[in-house]
Amino acid sequence: MSRTAEITRETKETKVRLRLDLDGGEAKISTGVGFLDHMLELLARHGRLGLELEASGDLETGAHHTTEDVGICLGQAIDEALADRAGIRRYGSALVPMDEALAECAIDISGRPLCVFDGELPTTSIAGFDTELAEEFFRAVANSAKLTLHLSVRDGTNAHHMIEACFKAFARALRVAVSIDPEESGVPSTKGTLSE
Repeated sequence: MSRTAEITRETKETKVRLRLDLDGGEAKISTGVGFLDHMLELLARHGRLGLELEASGDLETGAHHTTEDVGICLGQAIDEALADRAGIRRYGSALVPMDEALAECAIDISGRPLCVFDGELPTTSIAGFDTELAEEFFRAVANSAKLTLHLSVRDGTNAHHMIEACFKAFARALRVAVSIDPEESGVPSTKGTLSE
């Protein structure tokens, strides 16, 4: 069964084309925001995702619109690729160090969008990526994918390391949550659905 999705989003602010394969493939990413590209490459690698993404946006106003819209599209693609959620593990968690930084992520593919982001990131810009955009990205993904997402930065002083730990922890948790459970033949919910 193919677990793929293709999403196109075009607004006055951005244009995003994204193709996702939950079961692997190449990562080809170009958003015009170098740090975001780097984080998405990490996400694809550690999540074992095939991810092709091309985005362009109004970067003269900053990276906010591009980052948020990429997050929306990624979330929509996860939602679509999971279809009715039959056979998935549903839950995933990871604790990931990145040098002095430590991030923890827990995911429930619940059908109920929620993002709890707990992290005091230094207020700075990394190659045009304002650190506050990390939370915006994960909130957009969680809302559009209908995930319950808890992400916390337990420790750290270097903003790059702290955000990288977040992306890696999210990737590892997502990888487990979307994986197929050989002991689960149906939708892992007493309600019988996880898509609403």
